[in-house]
Amino acid sequence: MNRRVVITGMGVISPLGTGLEKFASGIFSGQSGVDRITLFKDLDQFPTKIAAEVKDFNPEDYMDKKDARRNDRYIRFAVGASKMAVQQAGLKIESEDPSRVGVIIGSGIGGLITFQEQHKILLERGVSRVSPFFIPMLIPDMAAGVVSMELKAQGPNYATVSACSSGAHAIGVSLKTIRNGEAEVMIAGGAEATVCEVGIAGFTACKALSTRNENPTKASSPFDKKRDGFVMGEGAGILILEEMNHALKRGATIYAELSGAGFTGDAHHLTAPAPNGAGAARAMQEALRDAGIAPAAVDYINAHGTSTQLNDKFESMAIKTVFGEHASKLKISSTKSMIGHLLGASGAVELIACVLSIQQSKIHPTINYEDADPECDLNYVPNRTLQQTVNTILSNSLGFGGHNVSLIVKKYHDGK
Repeated sequence: MNRRVVITGMGVISPLGTGLEKFASGIFSGQSGVDRITLFKDLDQFPTKIAAEVKDFNPEDYMDKKDARRNDRYIRFAVGASKMAVQQAGLKIESEDPSRVGVIIGSGIGGLITFQEQHKILLERGVSRVSPFFIPMLIPDMAAGVVSMELKAQGPNYATVSACSSGAHAIGVSLKTIRNGEAEVMIAGGAEATVCEVGIAGFTACKALSTRNENPTKASSPFDKKRDGFVMGEGAGILILEEMNHALKRGATIYAELSGAGFTGDAHHLTAPAPNGAGAARAMQEALRDAGIAPAAVDYINAHGTSTQLNDKFESMAIKTVFGEHASKLKISSTKSMIGHLLGASGAVELIACVLSIQQSKIHPTINYEDADPECDLNYVPNRTLQQTVNTILSNSLGFGGHNVSLIVKKYHDGK
């Protein structure tokens, strides 16, 4: 079945602000959303005291006050971003066949804040005081579940859980779901909220986080020689994916076309990428094959770009493996330099950044790129937004466990 998939709506909640306008303004002005942690108070024992927090989100703008209390922060983010995306798309699910509208939303960890809070209640106040909503608030599928209930979408409905690739997996699987004729519309993306004591402690134990607390806005520095780890972020990104003819029939605005997805596994290590970025390279090659395009057709890569030593080095090597001589002509940047690492939400929020690049003919910078690393020797669009027509973009998401996803989005052309 030759069913093309287009993007007709987007919603984003990020450390740069809630909504597309604030997010776009932030990434194209090179703004950092990283600051000292405020979501918990006792920072003295933590080597990392910084994160990229969402500071302007009010869940009651998107859901009933009682329902908001019964859902974890990551679920609230998902509901908010989904309702934004549906509104932008002009999608009236009540006028659709609801069994043909699905929801796939990824989360790498799920309700970690709820887990921490309820574990404390168990220890201090006993079994009888644990919330009856504890498990539903905790499990990673519940963002998709609650969004489907809020929006009355009855099509394919589940979560993808693949660490930092979760949101990108949700989008790629949704692409294939529409192509396969299982749905006409998919509400797809990722949500995460793990800025809490146990979250920061866990990633600190992995030696994954930056400890450059003295200057938070400079801490996330992908591809820079002095990078020392990623900065934890939080938020959600949701896209409305739609079969092209369905979108045209209802007169929807089409913002871009999602044309390819590649999934691979490293089968190598719990947290470290495969040597030379071999798994990432295969994901990019598969995405290009799936989209039916040559490497030279890609204008820009939105890199996974975590600001860790191994990821940035091996991702750069993988790009050179796949693109050969064209690699030196590519523009590459990392959204994480500004918003930190949103874990399971990162791939979705970063794909929204890609669509904005196509719409606005701009490539956002990799901020904090000051000291070139000879092992990362490509064009990372340092520090300033580049004005450039962008037709085809590849976006990478690479997760703990060796999960690799590459997505290809391109400018939409009628009938082509």
